[in-house]
Amino acid sequence: MTQYAIITDLNRCVGCLACTVACKAVNNVPVGAFWIKTLRVGPNPIEGGSGDWPDVEMYFLPIQCQHCADPECVKVCPTGASHKAADGTVQIDKSKCIGCQFCAMSCPYGVRYLNEEERVVEKCTLCEQKIAQGELPQCVTQCGGRARYFGDLEQGIAGFEGPAPIDIASRNVDYDATVSDGDFKIVFVDEKNVDTVCEGTARGSRVFTLDRGGYALKAVGAHASAEIAFELQASEGVTAVATGDAFDDDQAVDLEPIES
Repeated sequence: MTQYAIITDLNRCVGCLACTVACKAVNNVPVGAFWIKTLRVGPNPIEGGSGDWPDVEMYFLPIQCQHCADPECVKVCPTGASHKAADGTVQIDKSKCIGCQFCAMSCPYGVRYLNEEERVVEKCTLCEQKIAQGELPQCVTQCGGRARYFGDLEQGIAGFEGPAPIDIASRNVDYDATVSDGDFKIVFVDEKNVDTVCEGTARGSRVFTLDRGGYALKAVGAHASAEIAFELQASEGVTAVATGDAFDDDQAVDLEPIES
């Protein structure tokens, strides 16, 4: 079964409202009505921070019809105007809509409204007129932050298309390590996983694909006299930290951040 959808990378969204403007233009959305609303969330204090800038975080959250798998709006529609289409989207047959607004009241996202002139309910159609011709929804095409992607959820996000190549929340980290005079293990460490880079006396270069997040490259060894040197080159989305000193398994180490 097909389930068309739009996904948004909130790390890329800059709140420019280009999606909203493009949507209104191509779908002739009335003045004062919106098929896409962009909310600003924050700024909120970062846990453990000072409570003041710069220890705050903020992001933008576009809100539109989610084309739910089990939509409440379809369940409450008395005429069958609101329905699931074959492509998985939720659509409104205006010829059947009586403007009762039961669907708007049942929508958990608050993204439906009554067109006062036509007396029918409207919302995001996922640009059905464009996707039927193999084109992308207008909000995806015009996204200023290159944050929006369109595709079939049943096929996985790797097949989603957008103004920028899809990134499945993974990044590469290159390491180049030299270890001498000892039995050592070099590992990547995050909150959940420990991935071994190399063991023993080693020198090499290798690329690792890691989930987006913060990591430490730690050298663990039994002989503190050994020399360890390594460098990291981390791509966008990975915070890489490293230490150049040897230390025992149970020895605490202060890790210094390096530029990515």
